[in-house]
Amino acid sequence: MARASSSDLLAILKRFNVAGDDNVPRHIEQVKYSHPVHEPNFKNTLVSFRFNKQLFYILFDESAEDDTAYILDQIKTDKQDVHGEILSNPNDDITTYALPFKGKEVYVFAVTSLKKRLDSALFERYPDISRSTWQKHIKAGYIKVNKVVQTSPKYDIAASDDISVEIPKIADYSKEELPILYIDDNVIVIDKPVGVLTHAKGAINEEFTVADFFRRYTTVGLDTNRPGIVHRLDRDTSGVLIGARTEEAATLLKKQFADRKTKKTYLAVVDGHLKNDQAKVDLPIERNPSSPSTFRVGAKGKSAITEYTVLDTNDKESLVELRPLTGRTHQLRVHMSYLNTPIHGDRVYGKAADRLYLHAAKLEVTIPQSDRRVFIAPIPPEFTKEFPGTIYS
Repeated sequence: MARASSSDLLAILKRFNVAGDDNVPRHIEQVKYSHPVHEPNFKNTLVSFRFNKQLFYILFDESAEDDTAYILDQIKTDKQDVHGEILSNPNDDITTYALPFKGKEVYVFAVTSLKKRLDSALFERYPDISRSTWQKHIKAGYIKVNKVVQTSPKYDIAASDDISVEIPKIADYSKEELPILYIDDNVIVIDKPVGVLTHAKGAINEEFTVADFFRRYTTVGLDTNRPGIVHRLDRDTSGVLIGARTEEAATLLKKQFADRKTKKTYLAVVDGHLKNDQAKVDLPIERNPSSPSTFRVGAKGKSAITEYTVLDTNDKESLVELRPLTGRTHQLRVHMSYLNTPIHGDRVYGKAADRLYLHAAKLEVTIPQSDRRVFIAPIPPEFTKEFPGTIYS
């Protein structure tokens, strides 16, 4: 037979319910033709091609007569170790494989791989754990294939391969404590120490976080790595952090943070001296294209507004109250750095020190079953060491 066009191949796949009306001939790729049986008065044609990233064979053969062994033999003339299935003709009431097409009988063979990606195989075995989590476990070295650690989620495995999972036991943080500033039936407020993460960055949690502490006090998000969390502070920032103990409280608090109905006040020690004792900094912030994990002031950025008041100064530094009116990532750090007074200890936008001298000192928010409340975290001793006698309320 003459070579079938991509349109013909697609039409056949549609009749076998493999392709849909939204598919077009260009979706047929890597077409290759052969004639597996060579006899003087007989011709058949085998076509291999890819559709939706899967390999297919279509056999044009008048003598096959639904003989599956014969059909498979013709397919194997192209690839001896091929695996897959001959598709049944969906238009026939009884199970047949041949489908008439332009006066010829055609058979469709869908190739399936006996090998699978390691992360896919693990997800199939343990569907309660997400594929992304398995990828993290693999990269962490917790999975062995045939007793050898494999760290690539894309590693191909066969059905006969032995897979062993050796995930370390979850650390017990039940004895870890954080300073509680306030607690009732709806919310919990803590003074987050510097160096403590608000929540784990992924499914694998290798250190104590605020979320681990909140887990004891909340019914919200217990099946996640963020139980009770409604907002966050960076690891290097200390101070007031509020958590929700109920779904009602979580909804109320999240909406206030999203709608900017909360009032946040920070204390910062900055290097150098500001030109004005108080001012409003209205400078848009954008991601830094040369360092995507950092940000900078830029005309194409999002609106970012910070008010500041200088509370005290010494020879080299200033103690500043910062009031962000927007909530951009790294907003306070970027604005202070832009004014040539980076926050002391800012390893990214300034110079490293014993800590980042940024403290969430005050949070004003409405909590369930109560009026507007203001929560204050004590000034860290590192701040008062730089500025003795500082009183803040």
